[in-house]
Amino acid sequence: MNLTLRAFVKKELTQTLRDGRMRALLLGAPIIQMTVFGLALSTEIRNIKLAVFSAPPDAMSERLAERFYSSGWFKPVAYEPGEDPVELIASGRADAVLITPADGLARSAQRGDGKIQLLVDASNATKARAVEAYAGSIVAADALKEYPGEARPPVKFDVRVLYNPAMESSMFLVPGVMGMLVCLITILLTAMSITREREIGTFETIVSAPLSNTEVLLGKTLPYVLLGMIDAGLVVLAGYLIFGVPVRGPLWQLALAALAFVLNTVSIGTFISTIARNQQQAMLGGFMFLFPAILMSGVMYPVENMPAAIIAAAYLNPLMYLVKLFRNIMLKGGDPLVFWQNTGILLLMAAGTVTLAFKRFRQTLN
Repeated sequence: MNLTLRAFVKKELTQTLRDGRMRALLLGAPIIQMTVFGLALSTEIRNIKLAVFSAPPDAMSERLAERFYSSGWFKPVAYEPGEDPVELIASGRADAVLITPADGLARSAQRGDGKIQLLVDASNATKARAVEAYAGSIVAADALKEYPGEARPPVKFDVRVLYNPAMESSMFLVPGVMGMLVCLITILLTAMSITREREIGTFETIVSAPLSNTEVLLGKTLPYVLLGMIDAGLVVLAGYLIFGVPVRGPLWQLALAALAFVLNTVSIGTFISTIARNQQQAMLGGFMFLFPAILMSGVMYPVENMPAAIIAAAYLNPLMYLVKLFRNIMLKGGDPLVFWQNTGILLLMAAGTVTLAFKRFRQTLN
């Protein structure tokens, strides 16, 4: 390597690494990302929320329920007497419901017409296939234990798939990808807006204008809120027209959920822009937030599969709540409890992120 090239390389490395923030992004971020990726990525389906409806309960149905819960795949769901099993799934309280015959499983099996029905939430097609396979293997093993030596045990297993009968992966993935795209666009655009103004030298002009800090902040963020809402509408329309993802819930629910989420992402992008000194740092900071947010959102892998520490962090992730809302509104019709619970959390998070971004932005201006 000649001296000129060596000096040029040394200059670039020195210029890049002399900033402590850039060193943290370049050297610390990969370690953090790798740790999160390794813990969050898991194709094994566990912690499946299962409710067992057996009225009246008998020894045979209780043994079957115990085998489900002791398998390590399922966890019990409590419910009130008289509750609708379909409503349990629609509200997200259960991923599956096992229903035994009304006159008892043992008695109906003695007559030769024992039938067990499994209701499965197929809004997540991958999870639904795993639930069906797990349940089928447990019921088959239980029948062999109850009726050893019989070629055809007198218990039939019937699976009813809800919300996505064809178990198409696009029905599950597309609503999640919609949220991911809105998150990606709004955070990166907002994060780079102020740093771009600094780099081209127009930020000082804006600060010197007869505008209050609030007016400057609103002027820099409201356009991205509007763009985020437009993008949210476009991705929903594209999902409906291109992939055939239905919109079974009211549009106002989609709009309010998207607005609460966009307020969060624009505030996060604004906060990043106040820390970064240039567009390169802003972009890296945006991706440092985006990758863990996407992995811990349930877009690709169920959050329930992750370790407890990662699940706790996922509850601070606004994208997880938007993915839940989009899937529930578009595929299940927008259960009121799910909608108001998740939208309320997003609005509370938005109030916190807006306050934090405003304080940091005001410090930057001063």
